[in-house]
Amino acid sequence: MSAPINLHRAIVTGPTGAVGTALINELVDHGVEVVAVPREGSSRLSAIPQSELVRVVPCSLDRYDRLPALVGDDGYDAFYHFAWDGTYGDARQDWKTQAQNIDFSVDAVEAAHKLGCEVFIGAGSQSEFGHVDGVLRPDMPCNPDNGYGAAKLAAHEMTKAYCGHLGIRQEWCRIVSLFGPGDGKYTLISQTISKLLAHEHLSCTKGDQIWDYIYSKDAARAFRLVAERGVHGSVYCFGTGKTRSLRAYIETIRDMIDPSAEIGFGEIDYYPNQVMHLEADISNLTADTGFVPRYTFEEGIRETIANYTHG
Repeated sequence: MSAPINLHRAIVTGPTGAVGTALINELVDHGVEVVAVPREGSSRLSAIPQSELVRVVPCSLDRYDRLPALVGDDGYDAFYHFAWDGTYGDARQDWKTQAQNIDFSVDAVEAAHKLGCEVFIGAGSQSEFGHVDGVLRPDMPCNPDNGYGAAKLAAHEMTKAYCGHLGIRQEWCRIVSLFGPGDGKYTLISQTISKLLAHEHLSCTKGDQIWDYIYSKDAARAFRLVAERGVHGSVYCFGTGKTRSLRAYIETIRDMIDPSAEIGFGEIDYYPNQVMHLEADISNLTADTGFVPRYTFEEGIRETIANYTHG
């Protein structure tokens, strides 16, 4: 189940966010036919890249049992599962919602099997590790401290076991911190850009946290390579393996938008039990797939700002 595949057709759930849209563009650029699966009634359908190679098939998470019939054919190579309920704020501690996501992920594996997919790729999170200050390694123990992280970890184990039972390759990709066009409006990067463009005051912590941000286009290429060359059952951490302080990231954004803007560093206290260092170990990702980041933070943030201003 670990032989390389030629990627020709793929399914992508959660196709309207920063990761989903970047991945669809990456796949289309490589001639891959994509079925994008947004939620029924999604207000963000316009975010899905338009191409002759992209077909939109709406289906809500709790109806994935209907997805093979809605798609209408099989012979797909890869199934990317990005859709998830309760990704921000208090919803991360909504235990019933998070538990349902596990069931939805198992349903996604079953749909992948019926659609003929050879590989199932799940989008995990650094939250699965719990409180860790330092380098996040794929093989380190996980001790999640919120419902979101616990459910992601459970979904990882459940989908790996189910894929093994069905004879499908499975990989799990834990994203440390990502930015790019289409990112959620509540993320640090999005709020920093939005406030600076609107000439609003930005209040922050001291910004001493050491972070590892990956640009969505780099993450999309990593997702493509994992489908093509990944090893069954592997966990891959998505980052650049390079870090800088959050203050430095914010100052870079400020200097591109309005160098004269004053940032309120230290006006917000750190969260209780604040994680101060997050860094991805991407060594197995590079060894298995050949992935090496291509974008600097400056290059990625310049494109992200342009997306805000030119839409």
